[in-house]
Amino acid sequence: MNKVYKILPVYTGDVSGAASALYELGGMTVIHDPSGCNSTYNTHDEVRWYDKESLIYISGLNDIDAITGNDDKFIEDICYAAGKMKPKFIALANSPLPYLNGTDFKGITRILEKKTGLPCFYIKTNAMHDYSKGVSEAFLSFAKRMLEPAEKTAGINIVGATPLDLTNTVFEGEINANIAYGTDLESVLKAPGASLNVAVTSAGIGMCEYMKERFGIPYVCGLPWDSEYKDYRDVRRGSSKRYIVGEPVISGSIAARLKVLTGKDYNVVATTEITEGLLLPCDKKCHGEEEIQRALADAEQIIADPLFRLIAPKDVKFTELPHFAMSGRLYRKRIPNLMNMEEYIHES
Repeated sequence: MNKVYKILPVYTGDVSGAASALYELGGMTVIHDPSGCNSTYNTHDEVRWYDKESLIYISGLNDIDAITGNDDKFIEDICYAAGKMKPKFIALANSPLPYLNGTDFKGITRILEKKTGLPCFYIKTNAMHDYSKGVSEAFLSFAKRMLEPAEKTAGINIVGATPLDLTNTVFEGEINANIAYGTDLESVLKAPGASLNVAVTSAGIGMCEYMKERFGIPYVCGLPWDSEYKDYRDVRRGSSKRYIVGEPVISGSIAARLKVLTGKDYNVVATTEITEGLLLPCDKKCHGEEEIQRALADAEQIIADPLFRLIAPKDVKFTELPHFAMSGRLYRKRIPNLMNMEEYIHES
């Protein structure tokens, strides 16, 4: 039972991650799910809902649909909505019931393309993973279906950005495309022309790998401090009892930056799912509340979302770094611009 969460909330789910990834790109995201669940994806997990419109729909799956499949109704409803709303593309996302029933989403996308004349693609979600998997799958599926060679520029692409990780973060420099926060479809379609991709979260790795293979664009991982595009894994760190808890690329970037600025070692306790190749030997991968609690048991200092105080040692020095995908709106007003470290690291 070491994967059970009894005190902490779980991270935002993969379906919400997929909806967040495509929110600003002018497409229609259709989640095959029971009616009412859209409040989770659209309001609880989305900071842009009251400021910027997006076409996010729920299929309204009922008991009979779940038992029989009833794909015809699903297809007809999508075609009707697409005819009314005129999206740039259609993305289908899965939920547990269609996943367990084995709904043929790839077949449905082919039918939809013929009926609507719009690009359609399927995002591999099932509501059993965290948001980073959903964002990653959405960006990768989008790239495979929508990106074509583009005119080369000297700019860089920011890849993997959503408000679930980077709520108030602003990137500066010669940015070709920000994928996909504070952007639009036209800008993102220019992404294959960039000279470098910068994966600012683990969710951007899959798209960067694809673009490297197809378009020959190299990439680095990490937050671009001072508009310098370096890989945080190149900064060597040793074992420490100072921990940064959370998403591995962001946490690893902060740890590397602190090492450069202070000479002190900070170790990452990665608590989201995508970690392969992103951790140094001194870091830890923990995907359950008990694992996280054990990893923090000897901590002298912790940098993490405030909710992690609930399982941290009582007298540990704790630096709050709110993370929307963990604590939602509880600490939203205190979420910093991660590129301004002075906003959240006042003493090291």
